[in-house]
Amino acid sequence: MGKIDPKQADRQIRFVTQAAIGANLALFALKLVVGILGGSVSLVADAIHSVSDLATDFVVLLGNYFGTQQPDQSHPYGHGKIETFAAMVIAVLLGVVGGGMVYYATLDMATDKVSRPGGLVIVVAVISVVVKELLYRITRRTAVRTHSTTLSANAWHHRSDAFSSVAVVIGVAAMHFGFHHGDQVAAIAVGLMIIFVAVKILGDCVRELSEASLDDETVERIRGITRANPAIREAHRLRTRSVGREVFVDLHILVDPGLNIVDAHEISEELAMTIENEMARPVNVMVHIEPDTPGMRRMDA
Repeated sequence: MGKIDPKQADRQIRFVTQAAIGANLALFALKLVVGILGGSVSLVADAIHSVSDLATDFVVLLGNYFGTQQPDQSHPYGHGKIETFAAMVIAVLLGVVGGGMVYYATLDMATDKVSRPGGLVIVVAVISVVVKELLYRITRRTAVRTHSTTLSANAWHHRSDAFSSVAVVIGVAAMHFGFHHGDQVAAIAVGLMIIFVAVKILGDCVRELSEASLDDETVERIRGITRANPAIREAHRLRTRSVGREVFVDLHILVDPGLNIVDAHEISEELAMTIENEMARPVNVMVHIEPDTPGMRRMDA
């Protein structure tokens, strides 16, 4: 996949998220009205989930705006981690929504509350499944293309809403076959799925904020690039990390100690350019040049 222009990526993220806001508003109103009139606790819970989707859509827009600001004196590495924090906010909201759904559905079962949703509830839930799955696929594709952690988290939020609607369909159908608490069990299943997604997103965010390195495949690709350059006699102290959508790469290279400064600098520039061209995400490369002397050779770290 080719590298995408940052401004184009921002436009795509905004467009997809604004479209999701419109869809979530419509679904919220439809689910809430039909859920209340049809007496379906799981569809009302699903409507509340759509409200949380709206909240995360706005978090995406804010995170994208502030996270793509240019580096300044106080943030020389840029503001990319604001997007990571935005993804964490989405994860926390997901967890709260999931926990609330489990709590209230369990409370209904404990008090032996039985609801009898009508067929319209299933129709609305099926519409929600189709719309939210479509939003998931579009948002996920855009997230991969733009390397946006926040948008990827929001995509999973869309899919969790689709899952919740599937559970509504199953639960209401089960009630018509004599399982009186099918609606509540469906709401509990939905809540647990949402909590699972929230934990996964939160774990990915913590990994990035803890300065974890890039995946092994990417690191090995960078090592391969350095090994393929005949002017580089050894490379060590390779360090990588993610900051929002950007990747930072630091490494030391050993070159012929007889080279002049200009030639050595050209080798480092060529290496940096090759790494940038091989990576799909925006890359910042820092190359430290060292003379190839016995005292400078070391194990890679």
